[in-house]
Amino acid sequence: MGNRPVTVRMARWSAEHPWRAIALWVVFVAVCFVGGNAAGLSEATSGDQAIGEAGRASLIVDDGAFDDPAVENVLITSRGGALDPAAAKAAADDAAARLRTVTGVAEVGPPVTARDGSALLLPITMAGDPETASDRVQPLRDATATVQGAHPQLRVEQVGGPSIGQALDDTLGKDFERAELLSLPVTLAILIIAFGALIAASVPVLLALSSVAAAMGLSTLASHLVPATDTTSPVILLIGMAVGVDYSLFYIRREREERAKGRSGLDAVEIAAETSGHAVVVSGFAVIIAMAGLFLAGDVVFSSLAVGSILVVAVAVTGSLTVLPALLARLGRWVDRPRVPLLWRLTAPRTGRHGEPRTPRLWPAVLRPALRAPVATLVISVGLLLALAVPALGMKLKFPGMEDLPRTTPAMQAYDRLTAAFPSTGTNHVVAVRAPAEQADRVNAALTDLAARAGGDPLFAPTEADGPKIKVSADHRVSVLDVATPYASRDERSVQSLEKLRADLVPAELRGIPGIEYAVGGSVADSEDYASHVRDKLPLVMGFVLVLTFLVMTFTFRSVVVAASSIVLNLLSAGAAYGLLVLVFQGEWAEGLLGFTSMGAIVSWLPLFLFVVLFGLSMDYHVFVVSRIREGVRAGMSNRDAVSYGITSSAGVVTSAAIVMVGVFSIFATLSTIDMKQLGIGLAAAILLDATIIRGVVLPALMTMLGDANWWAPRFLRRSPTPAPAPTDPPAPAPELVPVS
Repeated sequence: MGNRPVTVRMARWSAEHPWRAIALWVVFVAVCFVGGNAAGLSEATSGDQAIGEAGRASLIVDDGAFDDPAVENVLITSRGGALDPAAAKAAADDAAARLRTVTGVAEVGPPVTARDGSALLLPITMAGDPETASDRVQPLRDATATVQGAHPQLRVEQVGGPSIGQALDDTLGKDFERAELLSLPVTLAILIIAFGALIAASVPVLLALSSVAAAMGLSTLASHLVPATDTTSPVILLIGMAVGVDYSLFYIRREREERAKGRSGLDAVEIAAETSGHAVVVSGFAVIIAMAGLFLAGDVVFSSLAVGSILVVAVAVTGSLTVLPALLARLGRWVDRPRVPLLWRLTAPRTGRHGEPRTPRLWPAVLRPALRAPVATLVISVGLLLALAVPALGMKLKFPGMEDLPRTTPAMQAYDRLTAAFPSTGTNHVVAVRAPAEQADRVNAALTDLAARAGGDPLFAPTEADGPKIKVSADHRVSVLDVATPYASRDERSVQSLEKLRADLVPAELRGIPGIEYAVGGSVADSEDYASHVRDKLPLVMGFVLVLTFLVMTFTFRSVVVAASSIVLNLLSAGAAYGLLVLVFQGEWAEGLLGFTSMGAIVSWLPLFLFVVLFGLSMDYHVFVVSRIREGVRAGMSNRDAVSYGITSSAGVVTSAAIVMVGVFSIFATLSTIDMKQLGIGLAAAILLDATIIRGVVLPALMTMLGDANWWAPRFLRRSPTPAPAPTDPPAPAPELVPVS
């Protein structure tokens, strides 16, 4: 017993003491969840998220402690036809009178009429910290709603940064709830089809949900070390449901398979722990390694995503090794009850005459080209994947802007009416300067000259007649100048104007002032700097993930060739997913189909995060399939027969696991924001490609072509000169490739 793997010893103890194991798991989940809620969430600040020169500019501006309060607006427009000036003025006066009495309002300005007379705008200055204005804006919105009720012939609505922020928070919250509600029935339905029994289908969902709950609490605690961002919770749900269900699926399918061979309940659990349990540990470790690579990005967004993902994977692995064996031992054959009649006949585990799991005729037919003509099959399939990856060479990275937010909320609809009535002249670059107070006059003169030079350049807007407006901090150490460009933030000329400011105009005017520090920021700079940051960090993260994954796979399978081929296959899968993402989202052809407006680019943080997630999750299938192939080799099969046995015997569970993942990820493609849509589509497409073309065609073709070379390793890695029999005694003869009738 002492020489048995730790996965077997844990499973044995849990199976022999099921109520203790279940009670310990429930207590663990409850303590994590309650403890996290009690500790509270520590969210990342703007300073935490400062990246590149744009980040330095924002920090300099923050250091100036400018009185820059949050501003809201009451927009008054006509519901049809021309706006009645007298009625609009009466509504504005009513709104001003009501809002002056609202707590949190510092000032109500005079109404401003649009140039074409189509709207009247009432500016409102809020008191307090502008960072928390979204949390305090509701009383203002309530007052505006009262004004709307008193003037039904007009459209009276509130719009501004705080209102849009609150609406976006509400939208994201509802999206998250919808994803949570949809993921459960979708996952359960897929598992019922896969198992043909309600209890067997419910166990993976229960483990996944409890893993997500525990990880949510642990991530809240961890946020006091690594601040959390808005994307942390959705990603924990997404990754947690995927891996939690997959790990349970691997384990339960193997346990049912062994019971179908006539094993006792305890023996079946032990064999499942030694085979599928080992695969779960290896694949979970691979996912954790991949996610840990995000820490190398040096970015609080990626760090928070890494923490959430690592925690939920670690909890899911722990649950599959502890509480899952206890549940299976306690349920026994009841796990296959109540049965869904037709589905049970299709999915019930059955064995052939030699005890091997009986597989449908589909998979031998799919495998036939890879086994009979591996070189040709490999060339064609890899060529198709490379062709799909080619569009990724033209990938553009940008931050989503205000124009990319969902238009389903009244706040964004009001924003569109605001910008139509009061059109913006373009985009502002922010020149932030920090220098000793005694240099304030010199800095002011340099910024004035800078504004004059920029005003004479066609890339920039003309200087205002009364001169540039330079903000200076109370201690005269920080100065800020807005330099306008007449182009939209996504226009290439806005990027050119930013580059000209940074490379030419700003250094020419400010260089040489003693003790000076300066940076150019703004929305264009934020997007460009973050995209550059991702491009710079992607090779480092990829290198870390590739090297450590190679070492883990080499140690696990005692084969350098298996480790190297797993890296190549996962890179193919990731490249194809990138190409598909570019095809779908950088063009406009899929807008109506998926309900989005193309931003002509991929969200800046997505490629880096997508790579580590795909690389980690695709190892689930690879480890599981290759483990089955190795079982065949150790039982004395030829390499070709072992490949056939490994693919066909694992086909059902890999297909079911992939469908679950694709289903969960596809739900995220239905959410409102463009970043979640791109994440959902990218993950779903990559998993689908990975489980079908990669594992069903490319992998068997490659391993058949390599033959015995698959298992080559340096002498120091070899455990024994000859393969040992597999613990589950797979059949001596390979499953025959039965022709499709």
